[in-house]
Amino acid sequence: MTSLEGFEPIAISPQKQDPGWKHCQLYIKNGDPKVELKKCIYCGKGFQGGGINRLKSHLAGRKGNGPICDQVPPEVRVLMLQSLDEGIVAFRHRKSQMGANPSRSSGELDNLFAENEECKLNGGSNFVYQEDVGMSVDNGIRVGANLTDVPLEIDESYRSDAQEGLTTVPIAMADSYKGSAVERLIGVPNASCSENREEGVDRRTGWRGETSSVATAAGLGAGFASAAKLSYVPAPIRSEVDNAFYENTRGRSVGFPNLDLFENEEEVGITNTNVNKRKRVRDENGSVAANSGTIGNNDEIVKVNSQQVHMAIGRFLYEIQASLDAVKNSVYFQPMIDAIASGGMETKAPSYHDLRGWILNNAVEEVKNDIHQHTKTWARSGCSLLVNQWSSEKGRVLLNFAVYCSEGTTYLKSVDATTFIDSPDALYEILKLVVEEVGVGRILQVITNSEENYVVAGKRLMDTFPNLYWSPCATACIDSILEDFGKVEWISSIIEQARSVTRFIYKHVLILNMMRKYTFGNDIVRLGVTRFATDFMTLKQMADLKFNLQTMVTSKEWEGCPYSETPEGSAMLDILSNHTFWSSCILITRLTNPLLRVLRIVGSQKAAMGYVFGGMYRAKETIKRELVKKEEYMAYWNIIDHRWQKLWDLPLHAAGFCLNPKFFYSIKGEMHKVIMSRMLDCIEKLVPDLKVQDEISKEINLYKNAVGDLGRNLAIRARDNLLPAEWWSTYGGGCPNMARMAIRILSQTCSLIQCKENQIPFDQLHKTSNSLEHQRLSDVVFVQYNLQLRQMVHKNKEHESVDPISFDNTSIVEDWVTETEMYLEDNENTDWQALDPPSYNSRLLELSVDEADDLGSGFDENDIFFNGLQVVKEEGRT
Repeated sequence: MTSLEGFEPIAISPQKQDPGWKHCQLYIKNGDPKVELKKCIYCGKGFQGGGINRLKSHLAGRKGNGPICDQVPPEVRVLMLQSLDEGIVAFRHRKSQMGANPSRSSGELDNLFAENEECKLNGGSNFVYQEDVGMSVDNGIRVGANLTDVPLEIDESYRSDAQEGLTTVPIAMADSYKGSAVERLIGVPNASCSENREEGVDRRTGWRGETSSVATAAGLGAGFASAAKLSYVPAPIRSEVDNAFYENTRGRSVGFPNLDLFENEEEVGITNTNVNKRKRVRDENGSVAANSGTIGNNDEIVKVNSQQVHMAIGRFLYEIQASLDAVKNSVYFQPMIDAIASGGMETKAPSYHDLRGWILNNAVEEVKNDIHQHTKTWARSGCSLLVNQWSSEKGRVLLNFAVYCSEGTTYLKSVDATTFIDSPDALYEILKLVVEEVGVGRILQVITNSEENYVVAGKRLMDTFPNLYWSPCATACIDSILEDFGKVEWISSIIEQARSVTRFIYKHVLILNMMRKYTFGNDIVRLGVTRFATDFMTLKQMADLKFNLQTMVTSKEWEGCPYSETPEGSAMLDILSNHTFWSSCILITRLTNPLLRVLRIVGSQKAAMGYVFGGMYRAKETIKRELVKKEEYMAYWNIIDHRWQKLWDLPLHAAGFCLNPKFFYSIKGEMHKVIMSRMLDCIEKLVPDLKVQDEISKEINLYKNAVGDLGRNLAIRARDNLLPAEWWSTYGGGCPNMARMAIRILSQTCSLIQCKENQIPFDQLHKTSNSLEHQRLSDVVFVQYNLQLRQMVHKNKEHESVDPISFDNTSIVEDWVTETEMYLEDNENTDWQALDPPSYNSRLLELSVDEADDLGSGFDENDIFFNGLQVVKEEGRT
């Protein structure tokens, strides 16, 4: 990230209409507002001076004008390329006007070409300066980076010779195309132009029979203080593209294949601060520029064809009432388009019977092949049986059974439990049946909801199968903690104030567009996996965007907005200007962010067993550090411990903490005896062979003392870099029995996996009375559920942009974006097409990518683990 020391952020002026401004954050230097710095909101690179084109080239991935951005979304890269190309077309038009009117004064030419002031050179490793990208001539003509297809050497030592005087004269540049000459009106020194020509073979291009020369270029007008001598540049190598260019430009005032000759002063040039450097600049876009006579038409054809394809897809999806989330979330959507395109014009759509017949059968076989690979992992590293209760639209209570392992999650089957869901005995029987189907020796734990009927059935299941555990869902537990936090009076008041702000913003197109402009496309409302997670994630988002929101409501744009004078607008201004609101919002964020981090860990597809215990420790530690006074932080500890007690009593979590080398070796002194005792419980329960139990007891000391490979420098560094199970697999060869048990424990999840069951035809499956149709629908559900689970592994949520006002998200965000009654005003343009789409920029907010890395090390305060729980247990006994 760029160092911003000495700079302060400012709002981007509404007069800056170029699309590039939406993708940067603007800073000015303290004490010198003329010095501006543009920071890319995706990769954090800073650009000082040089105009918006340098940033657009950075985003477009166009080399020769500084580093390129490797974090920019593909759609933004395409937009920047189009913007740059449109600018080139406009420039060529201006240049052709200049060529048609050679009598223009030097002042007019100055205004025509000079777009960006020269960049000042300051320190900072992440800044991009003109020195890094080419040459510039003060207040003169800028020579573009795309002059030729071969390196161009710039001799800056000639600058002193060029300062004798400048005269504006026409220069005939030798044109390599058919030997024609083209008139250029540029400033040159009074001294004669040096030439470097050679008959026959050009040593630099290998082109026989042609020679070329380039005159020395400088600036325009009497006020220019520097000039540049361009060393010999041979004629470009001929190609079909060159010939096309020649045919398209015959008779025009152009000579070289690149028409960007005067595009940007910082693209290719001489800086007046580094006279001893020689630079080489290569034109990688020469062939594109050469083909400029036809490229515009081709782009239009591609654009029209693409629109026709998109309209066809849209009509189909609208007609069948498909969820549009499929386009954004499904990893199979683009491969489908690619497969259709690869088939060409002869491709025919599958028939109704094909989709019900052989296609479905093949899809079932594909999924079964994947499951067969997973079953090998079930036996090797163990698995967890997930029992997800779900209520359908028809009121059915369904139990969906899935199996989690380190290779992924597999859906097994669905059972209609409407008639027996409240009976612990019936639940026990169905759980017992599925455990036996998967394999008793494979399953380490059965995860369900935490209702009392599941608690009773789970305990009975552990009595029947002494080598497995029953566990409640960790995600549901943490969500209950967040719910209880939200009921605390002062926290509830801050949440309601924040909701009043977002409800006002999200019901007006004008204000929502303004907010997204000032937040660089980020929404205030952040979607979590549950309503209560959404509450605190949104508060954190508001705290992160505090400066942006305050800048918006103090801007002239807001003052001129008709809603700024309304009671709701005035109330929003009061809230966003209230110091108490922001300090409370930031404190809530600090108290709950560690819990949100644990929620993201347990809700991910990554095996979380080795992190939950440490994550809850870190959450309580943070609350104690923020509130300091025991009577204050104990109130929140008690909320956590009350909900966490069932999971605390589960030895698997303590064993996972103990077997995670990142945590184990960070503890000063001995591991607490309660945690070690619970790991011994796991050894006795999960390892039925008594001899193996004895071997593990001996190997525990090897682990404590980091003996053998466990103590290698490589293994020590890997404690922080590898997943715990991978660490044991790599370095645990000296204690194989303990390593085998550690891998089985650390490869497990802690939560149920949530899928979109409402998009799967469970009701049809359980309603049909025909055995053949029931079997076919079972296969449909089997394929759909497993494909959803598979794509959850591949979906990249870091760059996912979600629209909070989408109906698909209503159940989670309705308290933040909806009113009790829909609100429309006669004087407002409510056209949804005028709404700017959101674009989530994680770089702007500097969000953590790997939540587990943030847990850190050091777990030495035993009262954090045990003090609160003892109070909860004592209260339970009384």
